[in-house]
Amino acid sequence: MRIRVVNPNTTRAMTDLVGRSARAVAFPGTTVEAVQPTMGPASIESHYEEALAVPGILEQVALAEALPPAERPDAYVLACFGDPGLDAARELASGPVVGIAEAAMHAATLVGRRFAVVTSLGRTVARARELAARYGFAEACVAVHACELPVLELDRPGSQARETVTEYCRLAAAADDVDAVVLGCAGMASLCREIGAEIGVPVVDGVAAATTLAQSLVALGLSTSRAGEYAPPPPSP
Repeated sequence: MRIRVVNPNTTRAMTDLVGRSARAVAFPGTTVEAVQPTMGPASIESHYEEALAVPGILEQVALAEALPPAERPDAYVLACFGDPGLDAARELASGPVVGIAEAAMHAATLVGRRFAVVTSLGRTVARARELAARYGFAEACVAVHACELPVLELDRPGSQARETVTEYCRLAAAADDVDAVVLGCAGMASLCREIGAEIGVPVVDGVAAATTLAQSLVALGLSTSRAGEYAPPPPSP
């Protein structure tokens, strides 16, 4: 099985990080390829940057779909918590496409009734709430907290990001009386296991959740429905 993990930004360190997180949960026999666009923003922290990232995401899906069938990915993971370009990628891809926010929220509701999201910047809080509502988790998602940490600060050597994110997760678990905490940024992926052990409730990393879910869909023989809106887009000049 081949899984292509698309980091929607153009920062190589972030691509390497999500690749490691995905490979950590790869099934035996699964090959994980982490890629990034040749164009787009260095990080995604606004609606503007999400929009700029979408052409690069679709570029990476289209390039993979142009490969010979034996080399083509069986599924894709979009590694940004805003799930940018998810619907469009599903139209292009022959296999399933899973966004990390959608996967993380699903996983959180499988291990508890209520969850909180701990994300990077305050300006992304409304987007997390919007996605929770779209995916059917508005009632389960009881709070969204922002650490006010820029995305690229999360993996910077010497950064206090781990301590900051851990403290916000601890506060969310206590103050919101939740059963699980969802990490609302792909850049937090490497912190997941340590934080879960420290705060005493399940902590969900969307990259790992999406990779596992994508593999499961392939194993079940399931892919995106072509009966309606996710049919391949019609040719246009």
